Amino acid sequence: MNSQPASSPNAGSAVTNRVVQSAADEHRRILVKGAYVVTMDPTVSDLPRGDVLVEGSRITAVAPDLSAQGAENDAVVIDAAGYIVAPGLVDTHRHAWEATLRRSIPDVNDLGEYVVSTLSGVAPVLTPDDVYVGTRLAALTALDSGITCMLDFAHNSRTSEHSDRAIAALADSGIRGVHASMAPHFGEWEHQWPADLTRLRSTYFPTDDQLLTLRVATLATDEIAGPEIAYGPRLAAVARELGIGVSIDAVFGEPSSRAVVEWARQDILGPSTTLIHSTGLTADAWKAMGDTGATVSLAPTSDAQIGLETAVPAVDEALAAGIRPGLSIDVEVALVSDMFTQMRALLAIQRMRAVNAAYGKDVDVRRITARDVLDFATLQGARTNGLDHVTGSITPGKQADLLLIDAEAVNNMPLNDAVGTIVLGTDPRNVRGVFVGGRVRKWDGKLVDVDVDALRRSVHASRDEILDRAGAAAEALSVPGRA
Repeated sequence: MNSQPASSPNAGSAVTNRVVQSAADEHRRILVKGAYVVTMDPTVSDLPRGDVLVEGSRITAVAPDLSAQGAENDAVVIDAAGYIVAPGLVDTHRHAWEATLRRSIPDVNDLGEYVVSTLSGVAPVLTPDDVYVGTRLAALTALDSGITCMLDFAHNSRTSEHSDRAIAALADSGIRGVHASMAPHFGEWEHQWPADLTRLRSTYFPTDDQLLTLRVATLATDEIAGPEIAYGPRLAAVARELGIGVSIDAVFGEPSSRAVVEWARQDILGPSTTLIHSTGLTADAWKAMGDTGATVSLAPTSDAQIGLETAVPAVDEALAAGIRPGLSIDVEVALVSDMFTQMRALLAIQRMRAVNAAYGKDVDVRRITARDVLDFATLQGARTNGLDHVTGSITPGKQADLLLIDAEAVNNMPLNDAVGTIVLGTDPRNVRGVFVGGRVRKWDGKLVDVDVDALRRSVHASRDEILDRAGAAAEALSVPGRA
């Protein structure tokens, strides 16, 4: 049988329609042909010119040329010459509800200022619909920039409805979403958490074989918001009973170090627990993390720009403990939204520190590479989210979470090193195609089935209402031109 005519990620509307319409077919066959394939699978080599076959939601074949195997039969063929095909990027920690307040505190000086302005001053006034708008905006922005999997650390779950709407936003965006639910730090709430996790699990996450998954979100210690949301045996038991992982935020310094060692002693630290930030930890804490197989989520721009504990992303400490970390965005109120910036920031900071430590000395130091940070942003991010069996690499059998990157755009041409081009050259405008579970979410450089004008109206309306309700806190935020 004949294939459908070949298309290109920069093609016109007729081809775009063909690719988009294929998403409705559960048995769709999509052949990405002639691209530079960066697999990020240590058992599947990169291909300077290769094909990737998607059937339904899964990758079924990766090879230099699949034509002889009949891959083009009944397939939508994408002519990807001049493109890099790479795994979708993975964000291991983002407070998505804050997206409507983006860059409202760009020069925040420390964690305390963020806590006071955002978690104490603004968070308590958000309605469930505000949470929906912010979370959907964050998820769509992630997809637009090539992030196909995002963990939403939802620490404003004031009511069951707040949680319901956050989950609905992830579902409506089409992203591979991880809803990590946590009670709010401050203000009134229903005290339905963590008991409500049982309802969420049965209602929205009856199986782990779906686009959305669930985790417990918690803090390392009781310093910021009290003992109710600090990790310990009680929350570990909840996670065990529900069969879900745990993401632990605000893992900083000596108090968190003592907590980590105690978690290891209590046997509640392991591969299903993610420690976020992990700056300023002691050697004993890192040993406990390495020995138990715990995962780590680094937030390179958050640690450095806001100045969290040592302000140095703990990549060297993680690697020394045998942990390859995932990467994360954290808070858009003060930081960037894309993973390319996280990779570049971490690469530059680590290599700067390594060279500086060796300056004037006859010593060898380890400098991480562009492939290292791409690994952190893909396969290791998926492992950190508990999804490395599903996504994070271009591996036959895994879900087809894929990026098509224009390697011949003016800022990328000519293509010399594909991994270097992704990490050091690419930005969201070069991400011309995004697939999540084999369904196209961005094509020809535009989000699919998203009315951006309607989105903009809802975002502006929600932002203005939040700031009006926040009263005095709103006055501290720099928002020019607000209606």
